[in-house]
Amino acid sequence: MTTTRLSARAAIASVTDPGSFTELPAPGAQSPADGPLAWAGYDDSRARATERTGEQESVVTGTGRIGGHEAVLVSFEFGFLGGSLGGRTGDRLEAAYTHARAQRLPLVSLIATGGSRMQEGMLALTQLQRVARQSVLTRAAGLPQLAVLRDPTTGGGWATLGAGADVVLALPGAQVGFAGSRVRPADADPAAYTAEGQYAAGHVDAVVPPDRLPGTLANWLRVLAAPRSGDPVEPPGAPARVPPPTTGWDAVRLARDPGRPHAEAYLDAYFDIRLHLSGDRAGGRDPGMLCGFGLRRGRAVAYAAQCGTATRPAGYRTAARVVRLADRLGIPVLTLVDTPGAANDADAERAGAGPAIADTFAALAAATVPVTTLLIGEGGSGGALALAAPGNTWVTPDSYFSVIAPELAAAILKRPPSAAPATADQLRIRPQDLVALGVARGIVGPDTA
Repeated sequence: MTTTRLSARAAIASVTDPGSFTELPAPGAQSPADGPLAWAGYDDSRARATERTGEQESVVTGTGRIGGHEAVLVSFEFGFLGGSLGGRTGDRLEAAYTHARAQRLPLVSLIATGGSRMQEGMLALTQLQRVARQSVLTRAAGLPQLAVLRDPTTGGGWATLGAGADVVLALPGAQVGFAGSRVRPADADPAAYTAEGQYAAGHVDAVVPPDRLPGTLANWLRVLAAPRSGDPVEPPGAPARVPPPTTGWDAVRLARDPGRPHAEAYLDAYFDIRLHLSGDRAGGRDPGMLCGFGLRRGRAVAYAAQCGTATRPAGYRTAARVVRLADRLGIPVLTLVDTPGAANDADAERAGAGPAIADTFAALAAATVPVTTLLIGEGGSGGALALAAPGNTWVTPDSYFSVIAPELAAAILKRPPSAAPATADQLRIRPQDLVALGVARGIVGPDTA
């Protein structure tokens, strides 16, 4: 699939409210003749690029509104020397980040670049350090950074502005990768260097068609600009009125009922707007973990929700990523617990199941924003507890939480399989048991939310 390459200003116009864009003044630094390396013909190349594009550099920066929400925009002009980063590009990018922090605005990057500018040598490559520093300062200021990967997004532009953003969106068919098409191995799988390939590998949050991009960005800015509050969010209500189970084994059967509501039903009923974040940024995705941000009665809330499957390492890493992002932005978190346990196959072990679970425990333990948890199904051992908020966990009537599945507990105790129901009672895993033990604050009903 091929994409249409827009100019920097056309890309800005395609996502901003009409007439809202105001360009930032370009820093006044001048380059020596033919640049810092005295690369013969470099001045002529820049002059031809200016004549062809109307731009003085490979990036256009300014402020504009997207869906009524003000943001700083950075847009690359690929027609200007392949959108490459040089010293003057770095000056403009640094000024844009500085303006975003001074005005407390989110930064949206519309990226189309082939990487660093060869005619400026190592001095061009060091611009990546400048960009990384500005990104870190903006992150520390609690301001969100959103990236849109246009065609192409390669080299240092991908490895800083793109992959370093909090929310990474990509246009369909865009070439995305650290290695550009002329330098990657001849036998490399071309699909790995596409927006779709990067999404499948957990490095891109969503592939968004051009006609949906303005609305998607507007929704993200709307959610991220919503009022903050230091109070925890209320847990979702149970979709249906279910009486608490009589026995421990009844609790297990209710939680394992394939017809009971799962995470999607709870999230859809809870949020007015819900925006998904995908991938652990380490090469993996877990469809059994839903993560993102949404609006709940005008309030921004982050969420991480298990879907009833054995959670894989990528799922835990994605959840930890979202919790830390929410903490940095001052947004409360909702987690939904529903898993028979962490995936324990050989692939999961090789992918770092233990470290991933440990990191999720650490992310919740370190969070300074309030975290609310609702157990909506199975709570299988540490793989479930990793997402549970200490002191603010609620349960539904059709759920259970156990140190280990009753069948496995019976086996470890050398009891016959028929002893699993009695073992479930001994483990005290019913919702009302969890409240009595102080593990849960209460059992939610249909009208809780």
